[in-house]
Amino acid sequence: MIIKKNDILTVDKYIHQALYNSKSGYYMKGNPFGKKGDYITAPNISILFSEMIAIWIILFWENLKCPKKFNLIELGAGNGEMMKQIIKTFDRFLLFKNCCRINILEKSIYLKKIQKQKLKGKNIKWLKNLNEISNVPSIFIGNEFFDALPIKQFIKKDNQWYEKNVKFSKLTHPEFVDILIDIKKIEKKIGFKISHKQKFIEYSPLSIEYLKIISKKINSNSGGILIVDYGYWNDSMKNTLKSISNHKFNEVLNNFGSSDITYNLSFKLLEKILKKLNLKIGGITNQKSFLINLGILKRAEIISKNLPFSKKADIYFRVKRLIDKNSMGELFKVMLATKKNVNFQTGFVN
Repeated sequence: MIIKKNDILTVDKYIHQALYNSKSGYYMKGNPFGKKGDYITAPNISILFSEMIAIWIILFWENLKCPKKFNLIELGAGNGEMMKQIIKTFDRFLLFKNCCRINILEKSIYLKKIQKQKLKGKNIKWLKNLNEISNVPSIFIGNEFFDALPIKQFIKKDNQWYEKNVKFSKLTHPEFVDILIDIKKIEKKIGFKISHKQKFIEYSPLSIEYLKIISKKINSNSGGILIVDYGYWNDSMKNTLKSISNHKFNEVLNNFGSSDITYNLSFKLLEKILKKLNLKIGGITNQKSFLINLGILKRAEIISKNLPFSKKADIYFRVKRLIDKNSMGELFKVMLATKKNVNFQTGFVN
């Protein structure tokens, strides 16, 4: 798509072009991760994050009565680091490993190349879409997946709803404009009254489409989805749209195609969507509690036991970044949704 002068795009279409345009999109032409990139994710801070996720997956598989064939699907695998460490952990559990079929859903051709290089020689299937998943029990993992999907935004003014759009009056200086819409048409499309007791709405149509397919797979074959992401638990939705460039916040309409655009998930909205799709919420907590409940501090103690002070300090510094309330510990939420007959709360209760 070529954007012309005076074009008007809804916010989700603008984000899609900024992030996923096949030629100029942010995720399609470079590696955004690490010190040289624009941000750093939990798996790149400490391998212990990926280890905890791996152990959680194995325990969930056991809870499903150890199916001889099951799918593990990572939604958006970034630079492949989390899956690399997860597989390393799986190598110690051969019975489990022999039952596990690993799948990755990745939209970015550029990141897919990095993943394939990093995970060379591993038995992994890269999916073009989620319908390719075989009909066996499935465990979906989405770490910072949903916050990278385009969102729509709506605002209520004088008892009427407007959709936020981006207008290119000047190609180099786009601006936000609000356009009157019929909110009932939006609600009919998504299947519930999203505007109830709201003054602002922020949601991702693509997230709902993904969750529809995921919920069908889970309900047909058993399993669940673990979501780890930036988010909040308030009843009222708010404007959380932001842009990040070189580890700093950046104006959303600046650096088109050269900076990340993201948002914080409304976990209350996510809960409503998942329940509407006939899934059970197995647990909701913050990243700090989840990782501590899984034993990250004990694991850090074990691996640092005979190390020199500098290496020991580095391990604990990295763990602190994952669990500290002023860092990722409370900013990130963790949610599990499962088939209704599954009872599994590991990580969510002490």
